Amino acid sequence: MKTLRSQSSSLRTGLRVGQLGAAIASVIALVSCSGEVSVAPQTASTPVVAKRPNILYIMADDLGYSDIHAFGGEIDTPNLDALVQSGRILTNHHTGTVCAITRAMLISGTDHHLVGEGTMGAPTDERKGLPGYEGYLNDRALSVAQLLKDGGYHTYMAGKWHIGSGIVGSATGSGQTPDQWGFEHSYALLGGAATNHFAHELAGSKNYAEDGQYVQPGQPGQPGGTGGSPAVFYSTDFYTQRLISYIDSNKGDGKPFFAYAAFTSPHWPLQVPEPYLHDYAGKYDAGYDVIRAARIARQKALGIIPADFNPYPGATETLSASAGTANNGTVNAKYVSAVHSAAQGYTDYGTGYVNKSWASLSADEKKAQARYMEIYAGMVENLDHNIGLLIQHLKDIGEYDNTFIMFQSDNGAEGWPIDSGADPTATDTANAADPVYSTLGTDNGQQNARRLQYGLRWAEVSATPFRLTKGYSGEGGVSTPLIVHLPGQTAQKPTLRAFTHVTDNTATFLAVAGIAPPTQAAPALISSLTGVDQNKGKVVYGNRYVYPITGQSMLPLLNDQGTDVHTASFGDEAYGRGYLRSADGKWKALWTEPPRGPVDGHWQLYDMTSDRGETTDVATQNPSIVDGLVQQWNAYMTGVGGVEPLRPRGYY
Repeated sequence: MKTLRSQSSSLRTGLRVGQLGAAIASVIALVSCSGEVSVAPQTASTPVVAKRPNILYIMADDLGYSDIHAFGGEIDTPNLDALVQSGRILTNHHTGTVCAITRAMLISGTDHHLVGEGTMGAPTDERKGLPGYEGYLNDRALSVAQLLKDGGYHTYMAGKWHIGSGIVGSATGSGQTPDQWGFEHSYALLGGAATNHFAHELAGSKNYAEDGQYVQPGQPGQPGGTGGSPAVFYSTDFYTQRLISYIDSNKGDGKPFFAYAAFTSPHWPLQVPEPYLHDYAGKYDAGYDVIRAARIARQKALGIIPADFNPYPGATETLSASAGTANNGTVNAKYVSAVHSAAQGYTDYGTGYVNKSWASLSADEKKAQARYMEIYAGMVENLDHNIGLLIQHLKDIGEYDNTFIMFQSDNGAEGWPIDSGADPTATDTANAADPVYSTLGTDNGQQNARRLQYGLRWAEVSATPFRLTKGYSGEGGVSTPLIVHLPGQTAQKPTLRAFTHVTDNTATFLAVAGIAPPTQAAPALISSLTGVDQNKGKVVYGNRYVYPITGQSMLPLLNDQGTDVHTASFGDEAYGRGYLRSADGKWKALWTEPPRGPVDGHWQLYDMTSDRGETTDVATQNPSIVDGLVQQWNAYMTGVGGVEPLRPRGYY
């Protein structure tokens, strides 16, 4: 892929056009005595603002909806609480089902199937090699960082990238790293997860890159290594300081900045330094149900959910994994899917998971399970501490009052089952005994840490009050906390409940910056083989034809100038699991493969106005509504080039 830097002049031309319109606004914060903030659009007669707002975007990794204190959690997150007190909460924000899919949509501003991440990485099934399933951000994507950079912003990122690993000239691909997508400075974990949050990278490893060159944190001479700074590498601490150093590198030159803090916490492996490692000792000894109930009570008290909200109570206990069908795993299997029904003869599906309730655990299992959640909570508290450092630094350098800040998670809580769904009794029992128990969550000094995770039940707790977790299209898999602070805002504004999506973030950042995305339609390019216009729906961007940003700016909503961001139906799909939200927001059609979904493979239907917890499937009572929504979902899949796999199953 060619570098995107060559497209600057074309985009600047687009900026001059965009500045004449009020639709894409430059932001002028008008702060009243009460601390309320409004945003006025720039027109041809509006005086030019000396400096446009900075943008700080903070993304957590696999953080559940209810983990932070402001969304009902018991974990101590005072800095996010403070951000709420000078910002506002949005309770109905959505992402992709998994990390890379969300990140592709964030950077490009459009559906992940169009820009290379139809699945998280290239699929291993029959879809391998299809357009939109490259497994990295493809050349048909825009980049919000490039648009901002060409529009006069400094652009920085530190943390997880996960949408391409090949640096320029590498054998695995070229032009896939953040430096080639508009980031002026970047320090990136290129893959989906660190093998050790304390680094210990082997010399020659290619897991990290800084400004387009592979680096090895923790090695002598490298940041976080011997002679480096800081002296000890821990991912969350390190990314914070790296991002601060980038911000300071051009401090005072008059240009605004876009800073992307892409933290890898609290993604497994569960690890955190002291004092966070033991801050929550004993906090989770009461078990899953007690913690969930307390979170629900706090969510209702905080107004995150209404008082009459019916929360998802957790999956039915399974003490042994359910068997798949007789043909499962054979060449004769015909797997039920979102497009192949049981009525058509597609009846096969795979095995289930062991998923015990707290009451069924032995004393040792409870000890280990409680410890997993203690470490996880410590990671979240450490994350909050570092968010506080970032915000305090903005205050210290006089930039806080002119900075738009947004915080969220990249998807729902990580419900990867311990031992991949087999009975985890042996693992938990071993982890409860010393010498292993006392080392859980610590730095083992090796490149590969123990892959410690907290499993299915704690993920359900993190997803409270919603159903399902990361990887699934249930609300627990795609709903995340969202907190937004406007420039100059000093008082909390009322909670917003309109449906929003991560692609809307992209459009919002550009609106904050006063930058118009490209809209010139690409010329037709008719395939001689198929007769199809390969440029249909694309726009011109420099010397490329790319998919436009389809997200909608949230600025009118944030400034109380509108009530809805989305007025059309909205769908998504990943790993064969999909959903379609009706245009009026009332209905959600949901498809999940058995045995987690219905054994007969039908599309479920939920009334989101009264049952966002997805506790009561009303598909049988409303067949015509289901049919209509499924037709819309099929049209969505055709429009984005999505291909339903022959065997739907998650990334586990």
